[in-house]
This record gives sequence, structure tokens and C-alpha cells, in this order.
Amino acid sequence: MATLVFDTHAFVKKLTTAGMPEAQAEILAQEQANLIENRLATKLDIVTLEKNIEMQLSKIRSDVDTKIETTKSDIIKWVAGLLIAQAALVATLLKLFTGA
Repeated sequence: MATLVFDTHAFVKKLTTAGMPEAQAEILAQEQANLIENRLATKLDIVTLEKNIEMQLSKIRSDVDTKIETTKSDIIKWVAGLLIAQAALVATLLKLFTGA
């Protein structure tokens, strides 16, 4: 995570100038700095995360495409086998009932 710069001294100075007690302004500045350091994402963080997600999504798409192709192939094999079995059954029934 990239580091953001937060000028706590300037922040405290602005708060004390506006009438806030210095001790309270210092605690607020420390908490603000802590939040900025530990909780905020930078644009670089977001871009990096986006690239990682895109790579994972690309891999998932590739895996899904492979599985779809495999499934298509399996379905075609089963349908072809069933068509042959059906044709054999029909031929057998025709021979049986027509006496040929």
C-alpha cells in the first residue's frame, strides 16, 4: 500500500486557530493520520487490485470455456451413441414385427 502524506502539524495548527483546544486537536490529528495510513487505499492500490481481479477473471473465463468445450464434446458423444442405439433398436423391431 502506498503511503499518503498527512501534515499533522498543519492540521493541529488549523484546528487550534479555529478555537479547538490544542490537546484535542493533537489527538484528532493522530487519529486522522492513523486512519489515513491504515484504512485508505490510494489510486495505485486500486489500480493494482483491479489488475489482479482482471487476471483472476481472465483465468476463470478460460477455465469455464475449457469446461464448456469438454461438456459439449461429451454431450455430442452421448447423443451420437444414443442415435446409433436407437437406429439399431428400430431396425431390430422392424425385423421382429415384419418377419424379414
